[in-house]
Amino acid sequence: MAGARALLRHCPLLLPQDRRGTAYEGFVTAQGRDFHIRILLPVDLQLKNARIECSWRLKKILHGYRHILKQRLHSCPDLVSFMVELKTVLEIALKNTQDLHIPRPPEYYSCLVRDLEILGWNRVAYVDTGLTTVKLKAEDSCGRQHLITLKLNAKYPTEPPGCLVDFPVPFAVSWMPQNSLIDIYNQFLAALESLKEFWDALDEIDGKTWVLEPENPTRSATTRRIAIGNNVSVNLEVDPRHPNMLPECYFLGADHEVNPLRTKLNNNMHLWDPEISLLQNLRELLEIDFPSRVVLEKSDFAKDCGICYAYRLDGSVPDQVCDDPRCGQPFHQACLSEWLQGLPTSRQSFNVIFGECPYCNK
Repeated sequence: MAGARALLRHCPLLLPQDRRGTAYEGFVTAQGRDFHIRILLPVDLQLKNARIECSWRLKKILHGYRHILKQRLHSCPDLVSFMVELKTVLEIALKNTQDLHIPRPPEYYSCLVRDLEILGWNRVAYVDTGLTTVKLKAEDSCGRQHLITLKLNAKYPTEPPGCLVDFPVPFAVSWMPQNSLIDIYNQFLAALESLKEFWDALDEIDGKTWVLEPENPTRSATTRRIAIGNNVSVNLEVDPRHPNMLPECYFLGADHEVNPLRTKLNNNMHLWDPEISLLQNLRELLEIDFPSRVVLEKSDFAKDCGICYAYRLDGSVPDQVCDDPRCGQPFHQACLSEWLQGLPTSRQSFNVIFGECPYCNK
């Protein structure tokens, strides 16, 4: 009874729907606003197994706080304590999103529509119904398509919008109160051209070699793992500001396969020519031809792990290979580590585990 009174005191609009106290429905209040909510408890009244249903508006506000609320459900001793926690989290969520609820003055809309008309509606890829999010599209000099997402606050154009781009480097906007969307768009175009050589280099790699990782690279991705041969690959880290310079190279594969490649790279490093493409430089320094996409399939290099018999495991692909030339079976690092740690014959020295290959016992 005391618990019911405490709940009524903290949440006067949340009422029990049955005698057992397993269902509550009503409203939770925060910052003077009421949000519909329904709480269903199991028969044993354990909060960790509770189910919460709410309006779409409340669900949207609390979207980024779901893991916190789940933790609170597991840690709070009773429903009253949880509702106090829920109201605290809701206050924080509303404070962090209050800009979305500030009514825009008429000047905001007239200014935004005027700026979009000046920019050209053909450059607009998306506008939300509240006119707070705008996506603009652009094509660089090589025909690549790009998007910039603008999050506008109620003080636009006095304050600049937030900008989201798929770039490998930060994109900082220079803004004055008299600026408009066309100024941001022009800065966006200039940034695209400054990254042209970087994207040219990676596009050539993506088009002419077998890229094992990432599977679907974004424009911001600076790494590529390229197949060299069966269970042999090189991981490149390309500097987006200096794409024609020698990238960081890390070889993956059996020692008898990658050691000659490391030797060639070290011996030929002085031959790197920034006037030719990154891919051509790699061919000449390593003295190899990368497997052709025309002749071979990716499946020729994408070998499954010899332990879990899968290619991808939590996003990772096999990157450990048996050093025996007659075996060369690849494994996920996590699978191999767990396997070797379970063997009574394996031994560990610092962070290296030594043991028998699960495939050939060498």
